[in-house]
Amino acid sequence: MGTLRLVALVSGSGRNLQSIIDAIDRGELEAEIAGVISSRRQAYAVERAKNHGLPVEVVHRKGYASDGEFLAALDEAINRFAPDLIVLCGFLSFLSEATVARYRHRIMNIHPSLLPAFGGKNYYGANVHEKVLEYGAKVTGCTVMFVDEGEDTGPIILQSAVPVLEDDTVESLQDRVLQEEYKLYPEAIRLFAAGRLRVEGRRVRLLPQEVPE
Repeated sequence: MGTLRLVALVSGSGRNLQSIIDAIDRGELEAEIAGVISSRRQAYAVERAKNHGLPVEVVHRKGYASDGEFLAALDEAINRFAPDLIVLCGFLSFLSEATVARYRHRIMNIHPSLLPAFGGKNYYGANVHEKVLEYGAKVTGCTVMFVDEGEDTGPIILQSAVPVLEDDTVESLQDRVLQEEYKLYPEAIRLFAAGRLRVEGRRVRLLPQEVPE
């Protein structure tokens, strides 16, 4: 595989998109972002992409009469960019079963908890950290996974733990978890690009790095 072609799907601020852009710019990640697809016209992630000269396509959910029409348009947009890997960066819509099947183990997402804890329906963004604090958990973190047909149920690639401090607020906890996300997501993509991820059932095995002869 040459330079890894990424397509990023966004709906919001695009902070994880920015972390991937920055890792590429620093030479830490041998990849190119072939396109950015947003489900919202006003998402700040669109501005981030444009600021870096990245191709952007908006597939606005409210512009379609049904979920089926929206998903079909989203599928077409993804396929036009011909990605090696799809990365979800705060994308708040589902993908079609056809897309998940076509790009099996080539779609990644990041979630702000240590899955399977605090994942699934309605667990996204600040909601996750609020629930972590309400539950009294002592440790949280973030998880990069391959996407499957469920909600936050795909095979786990990497996880990073973050302690919950006694005086944490939703905002302070979110900020510390985000700092780990910014490191973890580019690392997972780098491992994929290097061919070092092998999915065996629910397990993702990290293969040793090949040593040049």
